[in-house]
Amino acid sequence: ANQEGISLVWVSALSFICACCRNATNWILDITSEIIDQEINPHVDQWEAEGTFPAHKIFKILGSAGFLGVNKPVEYGGLGLDFSYSVAVSEELGNIRCGGIPMAIGVQTDMATPALARFGSAELKEEFLLPSILGDKVACLGVSEVGAGSDVSSILTKAVRKGDEYVINGGKMWTTNGTQADWICLLANTSDAAPHRNKSLICLPMTLPGVHIARKIDKLGMWSSDTAEVFFDDVRVPCKNIIGQEGMGFTYQMLQFQEERLWAVANIVTMMDNIIQETIQYTRQRKIFKQPVLYHQSVNFRLAELQTEVELLRSLLYRATALYIKGNDVTKLASMAKLKGGRLAREVGDSCLQYWGGMGFTSDVLVSRFYRDSRLLSIGGGADEVMLGIICKYMDTLPKK
Repeated sequence: ANQEGISLVWVSALSFICACCRNATNWILDITSEIIDQEINPHVDQWEAEGTFPAHKIFKILGSAGFLGVNKPVEYGGLGLDFSYSVAVSEELGNIRCGGIPMAIGVQTDMATPALARFGSAELKEEFLLPSILGDKVACLGVSEVGAGSDVSSILTKAVRKGDEYVINGGKMWTTNGTQADWICLLANTSDAAPHRNKSLICLPMTLPGVHIARKIDKLGMWSSDTAEVFFDDVRVPCKNIIGQEGMGFTYQMLQFQEERLWAVANIVTMMDNIIQETIQYTRQRKIFKQPVLYHQSVNFRLAELQTEVELLRSLLYRATALYIKGNDVTKLASMAKLKGGRLAREVGDSCLQYWGGMGFTSDVLVSRFYRDSRLLSIGGGADEVMLGIICKYMDTLPKK
């Protein structure tokens, strides 16, 4: 490794191994772990305090190692592996000692770029996907709005066609990476058709005239991840910047959501493992009534129960992933995994923080950071209630229209 990250020789060797034998998981995870230990975790506390992290620097290190395009096409800088490798990397990124930085990375790899990689033109991939995989550009995803979060069909941002351009007006809210992003994968209404057939995904450079970062949002958790409110005022973008077919944006975004939800679950299971293990270590040292807190049966039984739940969630994640890479529709399983992941994270965070006592209520320990950060999982990428609605739809338990 050099100051810029992993050497080009090693990257070439790693790419060759990945492409030829498809058995590079341990190699990938070892290098990911090295980057986390050397380039990220030593600085996390500082970045949390500052409310941001140097996305371009970190993404370039990860991109040089090939980890921003694990399941993306080799011809655009990716490793060409299947989605199970992305899940493995996401699990490893769970060892970062905060939630904000892994989330920012996940936006780059599995939230803002899957549709582009799958449906985008060669020209768009060259301009936006290739530099995103290499870490030369930071991406963000523009879906949620003030009045349309989980209800994607209700977005109001419009892209009106005028000649060979679209003129875009509207705004996006809660945009992860928004203050540092070079481009946004923007969902906008491009016609007056029905809500599920009038939307398109557009690659839009954030440097265009009329793009305004209204503010950096102050949040309950995910402090080191910059989150922006963005406005678009007569922003002109070429029509060729549409991903795939016009009017298919809603469908493409629903497909992106599946990878986002599985990625998020993979990330949180490792975080929960770490919180449980750190709680075991702390409660073994902390004494109450002359014996370690850990040795109280109510404590060790609860920790055993939580660890069991984490393992069950991991099994669901692996099953959904295995089916997904075979081409199956895993919408129901991905929704179940995300629903369970968000709720279990709240249980783990709340129970473990309780066992840390007064120390758990400080900002000095990881458990309090996890308690704040993990709460987002039940909201972002589709709230719990939306997951329940999707599951009910697949179970055919909803009222007939």
